[in-house]
Amino acid sequence: MEETMKLPTMEDTVEYCLFLIPDESRDSDKHKEILQKYIERIMTQFAPMLVPYIWQNQPFNLKYKPGKGGVPAHMFGVTKFGDNIEDEWFIVYVIKQITKEFPELVARIEDNDGEFLLIEAADFLPKWLDPENSTNRVFFCHGELCIIPAPRKSGAESWLPTTPPTIPQALNIITAHSEKILASESIRAAVNRRIRGYPEKIQASLHRAHCFLPAGIVAVLKQRPRLVAAAVQAFYLRDPIDLRACRVFKTFLPETRIMTSVTFTKCLYAQLVQQRFVPDRRSGYRLPPPSDPQYRAHELGMKLAHGFEILCFKCSPHFSDCKKSLVTASPLWASFLESLKKNDYFKGLIEGSAQYRERLEMAENYFQLSVDWPESSLAMSPGEEILTLLQTIPFDIEDLKKEAANLPPEDDDQWLDLSPDQLDQLLQEAAGKKESESVSKEEKEQNYDLTQVSESMKAFISKVSTHKGAELPREPSEAPITFDADSFLNYFDKILGPRPNESDSDDLDDEDFECLDSDDDLDFETHEPGEEASLKGTLDNLKSYMAQMDQELAHTCISKSFTTRNQVEPVSQTTDNNSDEEDSGTGESVMAPVDVDLNLVSNILESYSSQAGLAGPASNLLQSMGVQLPDNTDHRPTSKPTKN
Repeated sequence: MEETMKLPTMEDTVEYCLFLIPDESRDSDKHKEILQKYIERIMTQFAPMLVPYIWQNQPFNLKYKPGKGGVPAHMFGVTKFGDNIEDEWFIVYVIKQITKEFPELVARIEDNDGEFLLIEAADFLPKWLDPENSTNRVFFCHGELCIIPAPRKSGAESWLPTTPPTIPQALNIITAHSEKILASESIRAAVNRRIRGYPEKIQASLHRAHCFLPAGIVAVLKQRPRLVAAAVQAFYLRDPIDLRACRVFKTFLPETRIMTSVTFTKCLYAQLVQQRFVPDRRSGYRLPPPSDPQYRAHELGMKLAHGFEILCFKCSPHFSDCKKSLVTASPLWASFLESLKKNDYFKGLIEGSAQYRERLEMAENYFQLSVDWPESSLAMSPGEEILTLLQTIPFDIEDLKKEAANLPPEDDDQWLDLSPDQLDQLLQEAAGKKESESVSKEEKEQNYDLTQVSESMKAFISKVSTHKGAELPREPSEAPITFDADSFLNYFDKILGPRPNESDSDDLDDEDFECLDSDDDLDFETHEPGEEASLKGTLDNLKSYMAQMDQELAHTCISKSFTTRNQVEPVSQTTDNNSDEEDSGTGESVMAPVDVDLNLVSNILESYSSQAGLAGPASNLLQSMGVQLPDNTDHRPTSKPTKN
């Protein structure tokens, strides 16, 4: 019946905590009451932004969490954001704004990956900071990102902990030294770049589309627009058992379908559109031919109706009446509603008007999910909520048909079909990279300098690598690492032989050892006579071994696989008349120096060409170093021609 099916995966979650500082009443009986008042103030003050937001899975919520295991009592929330990463970053923005509006609060936030704020700013973190020692160091305070540093030297700063601090220690440090723990400007800029544009960005993340839906669903979505997310998820994560409910529809009959406008998030819309699905013939849902102008509206409506039917199917028809208890029965509702009025949530609407009642319904739903029962067993499931609305909300199909005649235009969905250039631009913007000048693609290809490839690879090789990975030289202007590479390479040149632009002689004179006077080099004067003789003997053996390898390779075809300097530059003298090889009269051939840069570039370009425009090792490595190769316009075969 269907061609593809999405299997459920582990849902991504984000957790956030808000602590009160200074907090002398941390262990008093009044602390719970104080924190609950803060929850009410926060949720009412941010209600105009949070109420209309369409969440992928779960909304932003706060509840009181008592102290346990050395962690003081605090406000706590957890949200499953699933596939919509924008929900997570919107919560980051909300948390940041809360600490800005309430300076006496500090916040921590992390997800399944741990300190994801540090992951976002990984390119700018100090060397000492890693996942092992980052616990309880990252906070939001006064609307700014703070990182509790580690002491550079023992005893340098007595207030800095040498090990990851506990929550009480971190709160004391933030209280006493909030100015000294502010994260660097580059780290804060990396995080702020992800949350830039909120709250206006919320509207840009929405997509309005026409859908051909049963009248009952149209009435439900008018009262609860957020239920579109639950319906999309039910369809997106369907299984064969769920589809049994869709063989014959019992709740949303296809005969009652009318055209309406539905507001999705772009993530929800993409999930619904990209699913390929053929309805059961017994369901009664028939689709027009793909050439029909309204085919997309019929297809979206059919998929969405399946999601709503699945939600109602999972709900027991005899669900408890206690779950249908009115929100207004909660003791917190009266004060919550009064706070909404003080924050001008109703925008001066006349009490009792249609728009007033609509906003009141949204506030009641928001209060139930985020304030009163965020994790309570009394909270209704989406299916129960839909059935309750169908029983309590009167609607007239004829009135809905009249509204269908004056629908607003739907949004363009061309953002689903990005060209490769547009995708590259989005990735660069996400990484914080923008072109300083608008240069055409053709001009960039004409002016491309292949020396960037060899220079980037040299910079990559010079970086430090450990079992944890290698450092990537992302920016050409990045300062070099504090490592005496010249002394290090100079010493090994004397051991392994000269580089191509140096003498071919393998002899090590006594004068050669006089240049090894760097602190990073070996100092033979510090060795005992016996140790010096043993070390020099080891060097002589290694030199002899390397010379023997050169002689063996000279009689093979290995040299033909490399491009030598003699092949690209005319030389007047191919051998050194003073070399030991000619004086000895052995007649052994001398291997010409290899052009390392040319071989490096040609091999990388050959590998890049063989990728045929797809991802591969060459492009991945170069892009990680900030090198963007132009498109391959030479379609000649990359394989070497065979000899006749």
